[in-house]
Amino acid sequence: MEPKNILKAHLAKTITLTDDQFDYFYSHFKPHSFKKGQTIISAGDKVDSEYFVLDGCLKTFYVNDDQKMFILQFAMSTWWASDYNALYGGVDATVNLDCIADAEVLCLAGDDRERLCNEISALQYFFRWRSNKGYVASQKRLLSFMNNNAKHRYEELLSMYPLLYNTVPKHLIAAYLGVSRETLSRLY
Repeated sequence: MEPKNILKAHLAKTITLTDDQFDYFYSHFKPHSFKKGQTIISAGDKVDSEYFVLDGCLKTFYVNDDQKMFILQFAMSTWWASDYNALYGGVDATVNLDCIADAEVLCLAGDDRERLCNEISALQYFFRWRSNKGYVASQKRLLSFMNNNAKHRYEELLSMYPLLYNTVPKHLIAAYLGVSRETLSRLY
């Protein structure tokens, strides 16, 4: 499917735009191709954009002082990714964003997003809905960490996102679940 149509179908699940409104919205996106392993955002970077994934898979992650990786998010087709604290807080990035697989994305600058939301109220609704949905997912994940063992979190992840199992290497799933690769191998 053409990138424009992927984004249009994604929006249509939540809001209705006229063709002119959508074309105007779409004109603010810049397409980018990234290779597997390529970095999009590194800790310490200034962040001015977010990324809508058309194809491929990204990961948002943090590396602590002991060089242990913690995966915050996987982003597959029709998911959005960035360091949102850096994007909206005006601070340097604290997380990294890179490609698990070759990826095609549409990049939207934060300033453009804000202007578009002020100009088209349906977009303001869409981005607020999306932010709320992300907040709820983060809260559920945090509660799962507090209340469930690794096996339950693994089963929960695969039931919600079955494509991850064949897309994401097991050591990254382990980092997402907060367990070692060895522990994960005992779970399946």
